[in-house]
Amino acid sequence: MSGILAYLVAFLLYGLIGWHFWRTRWNAPVTSAGESGISSGWERYALLAPLVLHGYTLYESVFANGALSFGVGSAVSSIVWLTAMIYWLSGFFYRLEGLQTLVAPVAAVAVLLPLAFPSLRPLANTELPAFKAHISIAMLAYSLLTIAALHALLMAVVERRLHHPAMPSVLTNLPPLLAMETLLFRVIWVGFILLTLTLISGIVFSEEVFGQPLKFTHKSLFGFVSWGVFAALLAGRQFYGWRGRIAIRWTLAGFIFLLLAYLGSKFVLEVILQR
Repeated sequence: MSGILAYLVAFLLYGLIGWHFWRTRWNAPVTSAGESGISSGWERYALLAPLVLHGYTLYESVFANGALSFGVGSAVSSIVWLTAMIYWLSGFFYRLEGLQTLVAPVAAVAVLLPLAFPSLRPLANTELPAFKAHISIAMLAYSLLTIAALHALLMAVVERRLHHPAMPSVLTNLPPLLAMETLLFRVIWVGFILLTLTLISGIVFSEEVFGQPLKFTHKSLFGFVSWGVFAALLAGRQFYGWRGRIAIRWTLAGFIFLLLAYLGSKFVLEVILQR
């Protein structure tokens, strides 16, 4: 009962934070230059409470009965939790108030997913170093590229409403689009490097456990397609100066393929096929 209560309290706190930032950042007018773009002290730390509870619920669901259970619900919840944690830490160095409105509602739903989609069985070979490295690097890569996708969505909203006469105050107090674009590519670069290591560690893990190269499945296909999309985006940025809508579209395309690579396959196997 106490475990379910932790899920519900985390859900409620995420929802309240999302509602607060929607009301104060998106719908409130700017009363003075930059006033609503600066978080107050309690706002800066408000996300920490649901993050701690979210982390506790993940520990309980992933390490249930002493084994590593990592179903689709726990996988999505872990990626969103890491995304929110990285975002919260980054908020001390960058002006990212607009993302709080996007992250908090998503996290509110994600924290309940392990209850809705529990793990069917513990993972095998969890004691192997290659597997542990693969899972850790993959979660970080997915989280950073999730942040990149959210950031790209925010940039798309800002670009669309740039000349709108009544923009929400959170948009007027965000950094300039060029600064947001620079931050986007920094995140993509780190996420791309981690995604590369994820694919390499997946090959190493396959060799160590099965003694054969990585099998060519739809999961590996979408994984390499996502890697190719992000590689093309970074190459286009480097050699052709890709930016703006082109960068946003390629970022979102790469993220969609990444979702299909891992979460899509887990959803089909565990939820639809019940394997």
